[in-house]
Amino acid sequence: MPIISSQKLSSKGARVMLEAAIKKAEEFEIAATVAIVDAGGHLLLLERMDGGRFHTVHSSTTKAVSSASNKRPTTTRGAQNQDLDTLHALGLTLAAGPTRWTAMEGGFPIISKGECIGGIGVSGGDWQQDEDIAIAALEAIGLRQEGTG
Repeated sequence: MPIISSQKLSSKGARVMLEAAIKKAEEFEIAATVAIVDAGGHLLLLERMDGGRFHTVHSSTTKAVSSASNKRPTTTRGAQNQDLDTLHALGLTLAAGPTRWTAMEGGFPIISKGECIGGIGVSGGDWQQDEDIAIAALEAIGLRQEGTG
């Protein structure tokens, strides 16, 4: 059949994720920025908490897009999960586009029933805090993703 059905993250689901992420960031006492994108990398929700640094808007969005595109958490590993040195990580970022790929931890795909329906990116804490915040958001909608750290 030439037509396939697909799942989508609802606006309500994205809001539930955002609220859980903000709550977790507050537990860490950090001002994080949280970005949630759909499966195509288009922004659904973004919040920069009071006191959040303005550069975290770009990094959280890039983490969300990169994780949705690769269908795996953002990490210093390449698109095929290969080890990357700094030169290759920078080269991949430049080749893919600085708004499309990052080696910074804190981005996770949103995978439901084996299908990637979006991505979440968090920036503002250390890498482990960013990951923990993203995982709390996934768990808030009944999904589980193992951290990379």
